[in-house]
Amino acid sequence: MSCTPLMASGSLWRLCFGAPRPLSAYGRRISVRFCSSRMTLDNINRAAVDRIIRVDHAGEYGANRIYAGQMAVLGRTSVGPVIQKMWDQEKDHLKKFSELMVAFRVRPTILMPFWNVVGFALGAGTALLGREGAMACTVAVEESIAHHYNNQIRTLMEEDPEKYEELLQVIKKFRDEELEHHDIGLEHDAELAPAYAVLKKVIQAGCSAAIYLSERF
Repeated sequence: MSCTPLMASGSLWRLCFGAPRPLSAYGRRISVRFCSSRMTLDNINRAAVDRIIRVDHAGEYGANRIYAGQMAVLGRTSVGPVIQKMWDQEKDHLKKFSELMVAFRVRPTILMPFWNVVGFALGAGTALLGREGAMACTVAVEESIAHHYNNQIRTLMEEDPEKYEELLQVIKKFRDEELEHHDIGLEHDAELAPAYAVLKKVIQAGCSAAIYLSERF
């Protein structure tokens, strides 16, 4: 769906999320909204939306760093194209949440530099265990993210499913793609990784901690 651009004070402003709308003649800023939804800065639950967008942006950033680490180790192997395809989808996820952060004036987590290092280290470290290790990491992380997205979907459905319709569509789409990544990991022998059950449990504990911290800080 496309949005019609408006010209204001010589600048191009868009009704779609990604850029704020101009001030009115009385100095009041016109509400930002999705292209066709009822979400505006004035009528949303700011605390809930801030938490959702901030933690999802952090999570997708972390996922990108994990895949970057995996590609650094396994990029030239037979599983490289599989990892690259999943990484490309994560890049799209991060781009969308970056746009939402601007549109709804959400600050990023202060832990971004930490997730930058930890994400890459996790991706590269598990990839050094071989294809199975990298895929075990993918299964653990994507399962955690899908569970987290399901919790957010329930929250928004309880709040107002019509108002948050387009945000719900974004989260549901990304949730489904994370589940695809999870299944790809299983198809590529994730369960054959050394100490798979322990590795999965440790990674998911880290994911839970990252979610908790990124929502709040």
